[in-house]
Amino acid sequence: MTLHDDAAYRALTTHDARFDGRLFVGVTSTGIYCRPICRVRTPRRENCRFFANAALAESQGFRPCLRCRPEQAPGLSLADSSGVLARQAAALLEQAAHEGQDPPLTQVAARLGVTDRHLRRIFQQAHGVTPIDYLSTQRLLLAKQLLTDTRLPVTQVALATGYSSLRRFNAAFSERYRMSPSALRREGAASATPEPEPMLRLAWRPPYDLAGVLGFFAQRAIEGVEAVEGLALRRTLALTHRGQALAGWVEARFVPDRHEVHLRVAPALVPALGAILQRLRQSLDLDADPAQIDPVMATVPGPAREGLRLPSGLDGFEIAVRVVLGQQVTVAAARTLTRRLVERFGTPLATPFAGLDRLFPSAHTLAGADPEVIGKLGIVRQRVRALQALAVAVAEGRLDLHRAAPLQPTLEALLALPGIGEWSAQLIAMRALAWPDAWPASDIGILNALGTRDVPAAAAQAEAWRPWRAYAVMKLWLQLENAP
Repeated sequence: MTLHDDAAYRALTTHDARFDGRLFVGVTSTGIYCRPICRVRTPRRENCRFFANAALAESQGFRPCLRCRPEQAPGLSLADSSGVLARQAAALLEQAAHEGQDPPLTQVAARLGVTDRHLRRIFQQAHGVTPIDYLSTQRLLLAKQLLTDTRLPVTQVALATGYSSLRRFNAAFSERYRMSPSALRREGAASATPEPEPMLRLAWRPPYDLAGVLGFFAQRAIEGVEAVEGLALRRTLALTHRGQALAGWVEARFVPDRHEVHLRVAPALVPALGAILQRLRQSLDLDADPAQIDPVMATVPGPAREGLRLPSGLDGFEIAVRVVLGQQVTVAAARTLTRRLVERFGTPLATPFAGLDRLFPSAHTLAGADPEVIGKLGIVRQRVRALQALAVAVAEGRLDLHRAAPLQPTLEALLALPGIGEWSAQLIAMRALAWPDAWPASDIGILNALGTRDVPAAAAQAEAWRPWRAYAVMKLWLQLENAP
């Protein structure tokens, strides 16, 4: 831990939510590790051991608390540590765990452009555990959450978390947590309330700019695909999980007094719950650390906004399409064009929510569409060409627009497409890849908020906001949107 143990113990005794996900406390008298916000009786100082991540706590023989549930804690953003490469590797391993995959380390290292030996070394230095131990912890914590919060059969939980057999899953779970998956399921069922759909909880570190996030989504919501109602965000979603095409709805409801988001999904999407959890964390920027970001944002012109977040979406291709449609037009105009695209090419979907009845068009659908039909929606020819080039690249697997995708190769691939320039590439990196230092230098909203038309001067001013320039973009945008 970067914290001294005495400071870490003070964070535990005060239940400081700012350290949630950055500090885990192992109690030697019980063999259990907790989040600092856990409300059980505070253990004695001499019985506490402090860890920077859950994998490190489990490597020392501690098992997760059943009350505070470490699997619900916020994670770390890609810019949290100087070991950015190690964090990118962790993000890839987390993605693999949540998608039920078990990639060889050589594959992860090759994607990051390093040798597996070098990756092991820097990963151990940054996280205190090996990549394999880290992946194993992520898979078992996801399994624990699915066993507690859903009715998925144990066999399906095993498959969803990447175990090839139920026997291997039972052995790994029992060895690490000293109880069988079935025993945990029985214990969770005793206190659970019956729900028509599974409900999972995700935490954030306060403060959280809830008004900014909800306002951002509400202003850009596409009729039929997404809606904001009170503290709830709802949308339709289609994805491919382990070779299976799934479609349904997702609801994320903010619970401010608990610093949590409660997630519900359609029964058809339950097999992909792990992947959806990870996507939602990115979409709502739940892993951001305001203690690092807010002091920098205080130097950005405009009224203070505590707990700024980078809202994005659940599908990288959809984000990229909306960025392209937003080139050189207002937010309202881009929303209109996107709505027309959805009405023409989106697949109808039944949901329990009024007005939520369409899926966003897939990359394969737009790649094979007639350009003239797209053009009749009011989309200019240059934009049609860019949309279809983007769709073909994603459909063919040449372009990955997920958070764990390597930044520089993805930017280069985007810039190689017709009709996608630096502004579009930076916005896609900001919202689809969750890159916290993205800077679309020529953005008219940024320039208006800064009161200048001098792009180099604005870029020079933004140097002081590294590595959080994307958060500065969000602050400047919200400042314009909320102006009288």
